Amino acid sequence: MSDELIDKTDKKRKETNGHSDLKETNTGVKVKLFYGPEDLSNLNYKAALNDPGQYPYTRGIYPTMYRERLWTMRQYTGFSTSENTNSRFKFLLEQGQTGLSLALDLPTQLGLDSDNPMAKNDIGKLGVAIDTLRDMEEIFDGIPLDKISASFTINATASIILSMYVVAAEKQGVPPAKLRGTIQNDIIKEYIARGTYIFPPEPSIRLIGDTIEFCIKHIPKFNSVSVSGTHICECGATPVQGVAYPFLTGIAYIREVLSRGYQIDDIAPLLSFHLIAGGVQFNFFQDIAKLRAARRLWARIMKEQFQSKSEKAMQLKFSTGGMGGGLTEQQPLNNIARIAFYALAAAMAGSQSMNLPCFDEAYAIPTDEAIRTSLRIQQIIAHEIGIPDVVDPLGGSYYVEHLTDFFEQEIKAEMERIDKLGGILKCVEDGAIQKQLAHQAYEIQKKFESKEMVKVGANRFQIDEEEKELEVFEVDPQTLIRQIGRLEQIKAERDNIKLKNALETLQNAAYAKKNLMPYIMEAVRSYATVGEIVGKLKEVYGEAKQASIL
Repeated sequence: MSDELIDKTDKKRKETNGHSDLKETNTGVKVKLFYGPEDLSNLNYKAALNDPGQYPYTRGIYPTMYRERLWTMRQYTGFSTSENTNSRFKFLLEQGQTGLSLALDLPTQLGLDSDNPMAKNDIGKLGVAIDTLRDMEEIFDGIPLDKISASFTINATASIILSMYVVAAEKQGVPPAKLRGTIQNDIIKEYIARGTYIFPPEPSIRLIGDTIEFCIKHIPKFNSVSVSGTHICECGATPVQGVAYPFLTGIAYIREVLSRGYQIDDIAPLLSFHLIAGGVQFNFFQDIAKLRAARRLWARIMKEQFQSKSEKAMQLKFSTGGMGGGLTEQQPLNNIARIAFYALAAAMAGSQSMNLPCFDEAYAIPTDEAIRTSLRIQQIIAHEIGIPDVVDPLGGSYYVEHLTDFFEQEIKAEMERIDKLGGILKCVEDGAIQKQLAHQAYEIQKKFESKEMVKVGANRFQIDEEEKELEVFEVDPQTLIRQIGRLEQIKAERDNIKLKNALETLQNAAYAKKNLMPYIMEAVRSYATVGEIVGKLKEVYGEAKQASIL
């Protein structure tokens, strides 16, 4: 379209609509009634988009994307005992899942053994209980770890869980260099959103540095950190903050390892991100644009700020998960439609991996039917509706490209704002970010209650319906007894002299500020419990204190 025609079109539009065509979306972004060529008149294709697989990777990090290889379908699972989780993993693999994602119970996340009185009400309820290497061995029994990638949603005890996984693989005859997968290992997000932290920030970040360094040397195919934006979005973060804060967090981890003498191109390829597609503030087109913008901005940060020369370092690798915050207890089958749109947005945005919530997530741990349904949603999108045929099918859309530019600018501005306040860690330690998210979550709830934010079946289009039986997963009440019995047996069988020496050596290494991964692995080989390892480190590091948000 000629410049003259663009000018005429723009003039006519203004005459017709004035400024009244602006509308605030459900995420607070103001958009016009429609978009046209004039909105992209300054677009430089090579600099802003380029072809898929080419810097700045806006259109995808691989040239052929899903034509050559689909995203990894990795439903999040893990419950009660290691045997039950092993059965669920094998069930999902039989159903066509292509990667594994392990959920750990709260005591494991907090470094509490199953026989700790503080743990008794939570054993195996929100994930699987892992006390020792024996549990890890049984979880992956009969699953070839050189042929499948595994993801672990664990943070404060990530170094211990990674050590257990490496040792369990060695017992299968699989060397560390052949392992593929991801460990979340994102403690800053825990201080912001979830609260499953143990140690103060400084030693916690040093432990993350230890795992990254270990992976650089020994597990080059393993993502040693998966920086998460999903949980902070569930706690009230805007879509912009849901990318800005993980990016700042990832950069903090990178700087920790750079200080050890490594180069950016050694470190950055081992980082991945878990970014939300869906959730409380889902907007289909904006979620797609946000993820495209994130890919472009990360490439520019790596190249311009850190002088990266490696394509792998500049390529943003991210998985997507909608979490359960956008789902409703009322009319739960409506959640299947929501989950499908989350997955479609993630696929249109070029996600490398997906773990979708399940339609019964508002009630309990998903049943076999619910988790299979979420997997089938991914498979339908992958095989029935043509999504893999063309890379970045919305590329060039007036609206999507405008939104992509908008999100890149806004994410960058939010990152700069936090840096001016002293950086992500300072803003977390003094509670500034937590206060802001709490306020935003409150405002979202008010919009829901006033029906300004519509949630079908929950605050509009409600019906009086008879109570229908919905199959709900129930944790076996014998789980605690079994798990404690297994733990007692292991404690009776292990070599306690070897264990004592391993734990003392670990503690001395912590005092000396050495990389702890080799020492944790030795403790794990001695069948030390998660709680015993954490206990020794608490004596060195102390415990974190919660920042005030009042």
